[in-house]
Amino acid sequence: MKIRPVILSGGAGTRLWPVSRKSMPKQFLNLIGDVSLFQETCERLSPRLFASPCVIGNFDHRFIIAEQLRQIGVEGSDIILEPVGRNTAPAALTAALQVARQGEDGLILLLPSDHHIPDTAAFGAAVERGIEAARAGALVTFGIRPSSPHTGYGYIETLEGTSVLDVVRFVEKPSAERAQEFLDHGHFFWNAGIFLFSASAMICAFEALAPDMVACCRTALERAGRDLGFIRLEEVAYAACANISLDHAIMEKAGNIKCVPFDGAWSDLGSWAAIWEVLEKNEAGNCALGDVHFHNSGNCLAVSEGQLVSVLGVEGLVVVATKDVVMVASAREAEQVKHVVDHLRAQQRPEATTHDRVYRPWGWYEVLSRAERFQVKSLMVKPGEKLSLQSHRHRSEHWVVVAGTVEVTRGEEVFALGVNQSTYIAAGTRHRLGNPGSEPAYLVEVQSGSYLGEDDIVRFDDVYMRASSE
Repeated sequence: MKIRPVILSGGAGTRLWPVSRKSMPKQFLNLIGDVSLFQETCERLSPRLFASPCVIGNFDHRFIIAEQLRQIGVEGSDIILEPVGRNTAPAALTAALQVARQGEDGLILLLPSDHHIPDTAAFGAAVERGIEAARAGALVTFGIRPSSPHTGYGYIETLEGTSVLDVVRFVEKPSAERAQEFLDHGHFFWNAGIFLFSASAMICAFEALAPDMVACCRTALERAGRDLGFIRLEEVAYAACANISLDHAIMEKAGNIKCVPFDGAWSDLGSWAAIWEVLEKNEAGNCALGDVHFHNSGNCLAVSEGQLVSVLGVEGLVVVATKDVVMVASAREAEQVKHVVDHLRAQQRPEATTHDRVYRPWGWYEVLSRAERFQVKSLMVKPGEKLSLQSHRHRSEHWVVVAGTVEVTRGEEVFALGVNQSTYIAAGTRHRLGNPGSEPAYLVEVQSGSYLGEDDIVRFDDVYMRASSE
């Protein structure tokens, strides 16, 4: 029986702000290579060893998850949606209960969606080394052999051995002095947050160490709603779970813990410094994503989402330019970006959580210009998709097609528009936009009215089963 991978994809990724934000966190971004970190994680799972993955993710990201799976040809996946974030312990237990409900007691590989592990063969070999112990009832974790006294990771202390090691204890993120001691000791590993176990072994561990959570997760799964291929956990029961990591709830307390060392390249890409470490650098130690020019600078990282970024005469800086934000930070202080995000949230600034480009199941829209009583957007509608049948109380809209063909519903009318054609939608008019073609359709939308918020939507019909003001 193949191993069932369960990919945890509920994180917000604020440590890589402003590129990563709550609406589009880092696991769905192409930070390293031509696919997203989530897609890279899926492609790491060899079909020789692994079954189709189960994904546990945020309700708001459900269509992004489904679309990115479709893009890389992954089929047959369960997508379990958390109504609220409750850390990794409830997610791990829910995965075990779901596999057990399907009549299996196979092995589960629980892994994050946003790590970078370039050597797929070495990763698969490490998982295979843990299979025998997991089948025997152990909870197996994977430890990264440390290359430096890193203070940003938790550590695992093990007994001596070569392949599958007995775990002595888990240690929280240490001080620099203790991290150096761990490195010198030789039997400490970075905690990768990857686990291999049987469904029954994990359920038994929770029944012994966190029984209240078993009842909550079982109820949330039994009462789950199912639509459009998603499994929506029941909110009241799941919200009653403790907000706790699998390490704290189970791994630090259980007695049957094993560790498989992994010597291959690994990064959790948890900071801009970590991105700098894995990217290819020039002779001065500079690396870039996007349109960047360096002059007389060293050990810098620069990221651009479009505009030219010029970095001149500086050392050890991180420069990130998105379409709505520019961040400049010392590489030594870049991990403190979370304080910037907290500050922006306190001010209710949209830049804290959302990009100007917002992804929807039908495509995306991007704000080009906004003022008090008007807003201009660019829209892309994917082939075969359509927006909801809707109306707005406070705004009217003009649509101009700039590429492709669209089908417009306006009141009782249904008609087609091609390139350079336009239409007007008055406030209060029921309307819908669809793309019947085989290529993406692009439009410019001009909104005008007394209120232009995204919550001014009344939906009458929606193929994606969204609420009116989602």
